[in-house]
Amino acid sequence: MASGYILNRGALTLGIHCQRVCRNISVTQVREKKRWMRAYTYLMEKKLKLEGPPPPKPRSQLPNWDYHAEVQAFSNRLHENFSLELLKTAFINPCYLQAEQERRRGLGVDSEAAALVLKDNIQLSSTGAALTKSFLTDWCRASFPSLPSEGVEGIVGHLTSLTVVAHVARNLGVEDLTMSAECPVPDDVIHHTFMAVIGALEKSSGVERTGYFLRDFLATQLIGKDLFDIWTVVNPMGLLVEELTKRNIALPEPRLIRAAGASTVLPLYFVGLYSDKKLLAQGPGETLVAAEEEAARVALRKIYGYTENRRPSDFSPPQQHQQPLITSVSSN
Repeated sequence: MASGYILNRGALTLGIHCQRVCRNISVTQVREKKRWMRAYTYLMEKKLKLEGPPPPKPRSQLPNWDYHAEVQAFSNRLHENFSLELLKTAFINPCYLQAEQERRRGLGVDSEAAALVLKDNIQLSSTGAALTKSFLTDWCRASFPSLPSEGVEGIVGHLTSLTVVAHVARNLGVEDLTMSAECPVPDDVIHHTFMAVIGALEKSSGVERTGYFLRDFLATQLIGKDLFDIWTVVNPMGLLVEELTKRNIALPEPRLIRAAGASTVLPLYFVGLYSDKKLLAQGPGETLVAAEEEAARVALRKIYGYTENRRPSDFSPPQQHQQPLITSVSSN
């Protein structure tokens, strides 16, 4: 009894002590955001909505920028041996020189002192554009020998267009190094600069190395592209008749193979083209005319060798002509 009384009294004393300790502890609530943050955020959002986003700045005006190091890194990143002087010239556009001279005149600098001792990339760009068109034309004729000259011109025109070249150049980091009067750099200036880079590579490493560069970065843009999305053909059936006549093949005869939902708002027809009782191609369409044109396009793809299941182009790197290790060891 005595021991139980002592234990209960000890537990009661401990509980009273804990209550006193808890009364002395003050709990403070900590907010994750300050009270002024809500009003400040609201004002900044309202200002952004009224004034719009700030104008973009060139990468050269941002901190931690070394132009010489960036140009050299561009050459090393592409694994190409550029002449740094030619590569720097390739990035200087005439609009940048004109804008810089006007800015210096506006600051009151003399005309002689305002003149920049820099050379623009007009000559390099013309050299690169001519080399690009010549190489891509030869590459298309070698890859698709049955393709007519109109188709080759369509493919070359697509690969050298502003959209494709600007897309490739921006992904290679050309935009950050381009000296232009406008920011962001327009597509035509990006196109002009990229052609100048190709001209600088041709003068630095030769025509063969430049051809591999164009094959790897421009010719690969044909992957996943349909021929008639690049080359617009108004009358595919007439073109098919011309191609079959050149090859002394009987003219095609369109026949309805099957149809579905003819009495609905979404009909589907399959038309087959037969030549000498042999099926050349078949194509679907919402109308008989559309299905016949699609079948003609399918037949033309087969004739030109531009089908979806064609053999992929060879984009492997050039083989290094080195002596095998076994032979070199045995010779020693």
